[in-house]
Amino acid sequence: TMCPLWRLLILLGLLALPLAPHKQPWPGLAQAHRDNKSTLARIIAQGLIKHNAESRIQNIHFGDRLNALAQVAPGMVGWLISGRKHQQQQESSINITNMQLDYGGTQMSFHKEWFSANISLEFGLELKPPFDNNIIKMCAHMSIVVEFWLEKDEFGRRDLVTGKCDAEPSSVHVAVLTEAIPLKMKQFLHNLKDNLQKVLPQLVESQVCPLIGEILGQLDVKLLKSLIEQEAAYEPTHHEPSQPSACQAGAPPS
Repeated sequence: TMCPLWRLLILLGLLALPLAPHKQPWPGLAQAHRDNKSTLARIIAQGLIKHNAESRIQNIHFGDRLNALAQVAPGMVGWLISGRKHQQQQESSINITNMQLDYGGTQMSFHKEWFSANISLEFGLELKPPFDNNIIKMCAHMSIVVEFWLEKDEFGRRDLVTGKCDAEPSSVHVAVLTEAIPLKMKQFLHNLKDNLQKVLPQLVESQVCPLIGEILGQLDVKLLKSLIEQEAAYEPTHHEPSQPSACQAGAPPS
């Protein structure tokens, strides 16, 4: 009879069907899981691109913050050589270049109705010292970690709460890329690196953190809860260790 053959064909047809998550709440969620990519991570990345996060960070002016630090940390930018006139000291400048947010590398962690996002970024720095015409190239790397959770009010309705959002201290790294550094500038650059590692994280946080809160705050809370539940179920037991960044390896961002 043909009955066993039909059964075999039906079974093969069922096995060929893609496995989709139950009650898929967001287009592309199944594809995101197959790619081991978080849908929430994609939403955050798309939102940061839409809000021009890279341009906002690149346009940061932090001379005043460095000046304030210099008053309590002798040897900072323009203050290293005490014999220089104040007018010459003000001629120094430092600018952010080649800003790169690692949108594809955003890592998510979940626990019940709590979740966090870890976003890495890297950029170049160009320093023009007040006592030298040569440009000194530097780079900086850091990871911003922001946490959220859903909290019930007295009526049982959930609201999105933004928790801590800051640069992971162990991720903050500033390196000097220019090799030919005059001896008289080495202590100056050492002090500059220390102060940049204090100033840059706070300034970057001030640009990135409000944007992430605004991006996720626009999502429907029920949708957000469904996404958290779906992604918590599919979250890998461990994250692959990230490769050292170009800056951490001593090379400029490409």
